[in-house]
Amino acid sequence: MNYKEELLKKISFHTAKLGIIGLGYVGLPLGLTFTRKGFTVIGFDVDETKIPVLNAGKSYIKHIKADDIAEAVN
Repeated sequence: MNYKEELLKKISFHTAKLGIIGLGYVGLPLGLTFTRKGFTVIGFDVDETKIPVLNAGKSYIKHIKADDIAEAVN
């Protein structure tokens, strides 16, 4: 099996691990969407203050519920 086939298999079985660079108004909702679909998502952001907030299950964006964050990080 080549790399492309292996990746497509992981995507179809939701076993691929995804990295999201930038957890702002685009990256955070994108990561939450993939998490809801069953993927493991790792988020990266240059703003170090965002990471502990997210790990605590809180949101720093008004239209994203803290409950959605808490569900995703657990």
